[in-house]
Amino acid sequence: MVSAFNGPRDLLDFKAEVSQRRRYLRSAAGDRFLAAVAETCRSRVETFAEGHEFWRAQVGHEWSTDADGRRISGPHPEARMRPLHDRAYEGRVNPKGIPCLYLATSREVAMSEVRPWLGSVVSVARFALGRTVRVVDCSHYHGAEAPAEDLPDPQGIDASVWAHIDFAFSRPVTRSDNTAEYAATQIIAEVFRSEGFDGVIYKSAFAEQGYNIALFDLDAALQTESYLFQVQKAAFEFRELNLE
Repeated sequence: MVSAFNGPRDLLDFKAEVSQRRRYLRSAAGDRFLAAVAETCRSRVETFAEGHEFWRAQVGHEWSTDADGRRISGPHPEARMRPLHDRAYEGRVNPKGIPCLYLATSREVAMSEVRPWLGSVVSVARFALGRTVRVVDCSHYHGAEAPAEDLPDPQGIDASVWAHIDFAFSRPVTRSDNTAEYAATQIIAEVFRSEGFDGVIYKSAFAEQGYNIALFDLDAALQTESYLFQVQKAAFEFRELNLE
């Protein structure tokens, strides 16, 4: 089978180009890479029917007053749990100022994704799709480390490139990091959108079981219920790096 990509390093080369050299007027190689992404992503489409449920979390809560005048806490209202239409922080799927709706397949994944601290209170909302959506599935690679630059046959070049794409979407990047790390996945997500897909699903880096989904249409899902949680404990695992 002839690969749509030039080689297993295509994503790595594209990432270096758009994060370090040029972004808005890309090279011929960059355009060829995006054309290959558009061609091969069609075999990775996942469909979720109207009514399918997802979750979204935000750190914090809302204060209100009960009938006796007592101050009580409750989850954030829906207006606070949804992105604003005219502004957005930079994300792995969206550039600054162009929001999308980030959801998760479980409430535990949703809460883990906001990285709450011990003792913090988290508002959690259940969302249901208002229509059927078709998203590109970038959740196939489940490794904790970046995949090898080349994958042996029978996987081939396409599988190697998509393993790097999958890892790029799942890799966590904090706001304190260089946000150019997001550039490649943001552009790839725009390719998915231009091909008529509704979003992208990818593996959560903070939960062993579960996935994140980012929808381009902020109104594709509607909030149905809300809850309030407090973080009781957190667990970390550490691996010593080989510096040789």
